[in-house]
Amino acid sequence: MHHHGYLWTGPKERFDNEALRRPPHPEPPPAGSKPELIRRYREVAAEFPITDLPPLETAYWLVKQRSLVRGTWDQAKEAGGWLGEQLAEYAARFASERARDIAQLAVVVNSAAERLDSGGDVSLGFYLERPTFLSLAVVTCSPNRSKPELGCPVEYVH
Repeated sequence: MHHHGYLWTGPKERFDNEALRRPPHPEPPPAGSKPELIRRYREVAAEFPITDLPPLETAYWLVKQRSLVRGTWDQAKEAGGWLGEQLAEYAARFASERARDIAQLAVVVNSAAERLDSGGDVSLGFYLERPTFLSLAVVTCSPNRSKPELGCPVEYVH
């Protein structure tokens, strides 16, 4: 088991485009479906794996292009450390004063490391200067507990 880190910042309006944050349905629309339904299915099937938008389900980061992986770690504590570094880097830009609290951020990092150590995934989101949003995720890989059928996005040797 190992962990991959992901980071996305961008306009909240783009983040809210949930259609591109959902994987396509496993089955295409049946023959005879409305052309707009077929067109939309094809668009999502083509765009979902390559868009940098965070998926609605954290495990689906694993089907995204490997260039989006910001780091890979064997130990949950190391992955939690990366989260802590990212939070420290962005904290001054958090829209919420409470979210900037160092003690609160330490609790978040420790909780994330515990969750990763137990095989779970972690996904965090923060509003930055409006209308910007920060999404951080660490996904447990090989296998992922919630989606064991998803393969590892990178060749990773322990």
